[in-house]
Amino acid sequence: MFLTTLCYIRKDGRTLLLHRVKKAHDLNEGKWIGIGGKFEAGESPEDCLLREVKEETGLTLTSYRFRGIVTFANDTWPDTEYMHLFTADRFEGTLKDCDEGVLQWVPDGEVASLPQWEGDAVFFRLIREEEPFFSLKLIYHGDSLTGAVLNGRPLPLHAGEETH
Repeated sequence: MFLTTLCYIRKDGRTLLLHRVKKAHDLNEGKWIGIGGKFEAGESPEDCLLREVKEETGLTLTSYRFRGIVTFANDTWPDTEYMHLFTADRFEGTLKDCDEGVLQWVPDGEVASLPQWEGDAVFFRLIREEEPFFSLKLIYHGDSLTGAVLNGRPLPLHAGEETH
């Protein structure tokens, strides 16, 4: 297993996203994602969050909120990922270039239309709907989302879909 953080930094109805277009052999190539990365030894979720945001954006978060834990299960990956999901609404500093992709402030209403992992749209929606702290399990077969479980209950993947 491995531990990661992801943060959606928000300001004036826009979210800072990273368009992953610079890194060779990138699992996220071409996708738009939040800011984050893997834990280093001894880090707490908050330590990892603050370090990754500073490294990737040049910004120092001054107000952030822990929103939930997202478990990624994929039958083609050797390990399960446990992602600690945050939002932030205040920061200091100047945005810098990122060596993993292009940073861009995207209007919240346009985020869902960008190329992204199917599961990212699920947890971005939960954040926008102000879901209380949650546990979300996303089940993938290769690159396809095949299931989602929110707080222990199956979650429909598509509008109008019934859960079992």
